[in-house]
Amino acid sequence: MDGINDLMQTEIYGGKALADLVTLEFLAEVLGSVVAAVIILIAGFIVAGWVKRRIVAVGDAHAKFDVTLFHFLGNLARYAVLGFALLFVLNTFGVKTTSIIAAIGAAGLAIGLAMQGALSNVAAGVMIILFRPFNLGDFIEVDGQMGTVKDINLNNTVLASLGNLKVIIPNSEVWGNTITNYSSFPTRRAEWTFGVGYGADLALAERVIRDTIMGDSRSHSDPEPFFQVNELNSSSVDFLVRVWVDAADYFQYQADMKRKVKEALDAAGVDIPFPTRTIVHADQAGIDEEASEAA
Repeated sequence: MDGINDLMQTEIYGGKALADLVTLEFLAEVLGSVVAAVIILIAGFIVAGWVKRRIVAVGDAHAKFDVTLFHFLGNLARYAVLGFALLFVLNTFGVKTTSIIAAIGAAGLAIGLAMQGALSNVAAGVMIILFRPFNLGDFIEVDGQMGTVKDINLNNTVLASLGNLKVIIPNSEVWGNTITNYSSFPTRRAEWTFGVGYGADLALAERVIRDTIMGDSRSHSDPEPFFQVNELNSSSVDFLVRVWVDAADYFQYQADMKRKVKEALDAAGVDIPFPTRTIVHADQAGIDEEASEAA
């Protein structure tokens, strides 16, 4: 048995006993590596947290900047710092990080191919967060859905519909479709068509429509509003009206003006025609006579 032990020590430990290898110098070296690794990890977490806080603070300090974007950038910087710290830790133990990086790259490629759909949402989420076609609280229409933006993350965009339903849209569908943002600009142009009868006084009708709409405090006089006869319809003369209003007031304002103009035209005696149709009947007497001859 002693011969076998001697042979194993010779083959495995180069002829040196295990006890000879575990020296104080060796233990000190291992302990030093462990202490260095702990210090690097602690420093990495401290630096990573500081970097994230500084980036987020920039977004918080400027109201025009989007907070969501800076939180995303802060997390990205934090993970980058922690990644470098981990590489330094591995180096302290003599691990060759180049091979590890190559292995991670190969694994990432395989995972990417297997998760193309999910990663396309993440890529689209990054584009949305970076380029900001809309912000939290904006009212948008995308992929046939309309609502207020409640959340933007790397996987999907969450809307609250007009009926206050939660609508979740994958980011790839958001970024790959036409986006209509109703909240981007502070003002919007409201538009109506009001029809009056052919016998109506057009000057009076235009004055009533103009005074009613422009008398509302929500109506903007700049840009110049538009009041003109636009079309001679089959049963009415149509006025096209365009007036600018604050975007926040748009929907209620547009509905209010329809009712107010109708009531004002009625009060002024301006005829608002119903759609009419003229039906021409054949001579009933002639039809009866032909029916009698046939009999």
